[in-house]
Amino acid sequence: MSQSPQILTRRQLIQLMGGVAGGLTLHACTSQLQATSPDTSTTISPAGSASPTELVKSAYGSTLWIGYAPLYVAIEKGFFKEGGLDLEQKVFGTTGEGNAAFAAEHIQCISIVTTETVAFAAQGQDFRIVQIADSSTGGDGILARNSVKDVADFKGREIAVELGSVSHFFLLQVLEEAGLTGDDIKITNVTPDAAAAAYTSGRVDVAVTYSPFLKQSNNAQKDGRIIYDSSKMPTAITDVYIFSTQFVEENPQAIQGFVNGIFKAHEFIETNPDEAYVITGKQLELQPEEVAEELKGVSLTSLEDNIKLMDDTTSDVYLGKHMESLATFLKDQNQISEAPTLEQLSALIDPAFVKAAQG
Repeated sequence: MSQSPQILTRRQLIQLMGGVAGGLTLHACTSQLQATSPDTSTTISPAGSASPTELVKSAYGSTLWIGYAPLYVAIEKGFFKEGGLDLEQKVFGTTGEGNAAFAAEHIQCISIVTTETVAFAAQGQDFRIVQIADSSTGGDGILARNSVKDVADFKGREIAVELGSVSHFFLLQVLEEAGLTGDDIKITNVTPDAAAAAYTSGRVDVAVTYSPFLKQSNNAQKDGRIIYDSSKMPTAITDVYIFSTQFVEENPQAIQGFVNGIFKAHEFIETNPDEAYVITGKQLELQPEEVAEELKGVSLTSLEDNIKLMDDTTSDVYLGKHMESLATFLKDQNQISEAPTLEQLSALIDPAFVKAAQG
């Protein structure tokens, strides 16, 4: 039976509505260690060079994803510490757990998709977007048997997808493009890896998943193909790094160190790919050659593009406008009760740190 989607997250959005928010927050975060931010006499130049006398501690959380390769490299190579930030990484089994930890202030930083950002904004969560991480350009996709002619042929079929996940949101957008809605399909609610397994084993004809399960399943199941992937809708799945507003205001030098560290890792991936692939592979349990292949499915957002997307409010690609359209879509899909305005969403975007990084 067709089901109404839940509020959306990166790889599994936390339910933030009403009493559910408090319950999930308390349940998911009881084991998390709250990081502290000690006083520091660090001074930072506009370009972000620092000579810290004491590192600022912070905790970052997310599930594992190929688009966060620069963060893994920056932690391993000490790039954040060079900028005065001691970043503790916490890996969550679901992003619902990570988002709950962030909402409960047990971590200060999280990487999420723009749909989550809009949902957070709709619930009054206090945060700032300090950097755009990546856009999925093939890393997310839909698998379908050869008997399924096109997306319009999804109507009436059973589809394996995780309800309330970014995969579900992506599916809804693809369906809308084909003139269908969530009511036109039957959903089997499973995690992305299980969705891929169900497709590979022949239990379902259509499944929505992401890297690395997408390609693995496509290679394993010869009766079918990737019928649609995020390269056809490159703005649908964009990851951003957000920090709590309090942490940003109290530790601007540490935020600058974070942003600079990510961009330094971009350069390292370009100039030292072999080592970068090994570092990322350890995180994702992939071989270096697999990391190289998976990176083809994401576009790591450059410094120049970060500035353009975050600071140019007149541009058609301005992040705030993208989020405004997502807010309208989420409201129409009954994902949020009220759509935040462009003014409200723009207030969450802080381009100062990416602008300073160019100096």
